[in-house]
Amino acid sequence: MYLVCSDLEGVFVPEIWVSVSQHTGIDELKLTTREISDYNVLMKRRLELLQKYGLTLRDVQNVISLLKPLPGALEFIDWLRTKTQLIVVTDSFTEFAEPLIRQLGRPTLLCHHLTTDKEGIIRDYNLRQEDAKRHVVDALHSLMYKVIAIGDSYNDISMLRRADHGILYNPPQNVADEHPDLEVIKTYQSLRRVISQIIDDDE
Repeated sequence: MYLVCSDLEGVFVPEIWVSVSQHTGIDELKLTTREISDYNVLMKRRLELLQKYGLTLRDVQNVISLLKPLPGALEFIDWLRTKTQLIVVTDSFTEFAEPLIRQLGRPTLLCHHLTTDKEGIIRDYNLRQEDAKRHVVDALHSLMYKVIAIGDSYNDISMLRRADHGILYNPPQNVADEHPDLEVIKTYQSLRRVISQIIDDDE
């Protein structure tokens, strides 16, 4: 039986940090795992910028509250539930992702969490485990499931490669160019077609 593990930002919802950058005018916050492959370097720099400009968790959450699923995402997820189960595997944080997951109909969410001080400043980030996305696929394999994995960024690559079928969904050109062996799909319609074929061929 196949399960689907998918990234969140860039696949179903807009990139959170890009939106924060647009709302605050802090240009460097627009950098994501689409541009920087080392997640820890990226997150440390983000926290430095938030503290430098005095932005709190609530400030980030206020931006997130304005975000909506990408066009076609809800319809795709509704269709996917008729075929199999969806697990959203993201390197975002519960404090960020929860309101977005509610809009998506509450698929299972696996992510990290933040540490804040009494003023609401984000002081640290806490990874559930290193390379968590790959470990999710390994765990599902140990339970005798097959995995279709969907992602768009550098931090998705280990998950995609570990899965039985890894799909780059609408990735930036640099990520696609560096991983030419991974299948690239750019629309939900094409994604439905490919997933249907994988699952139907397995039955």
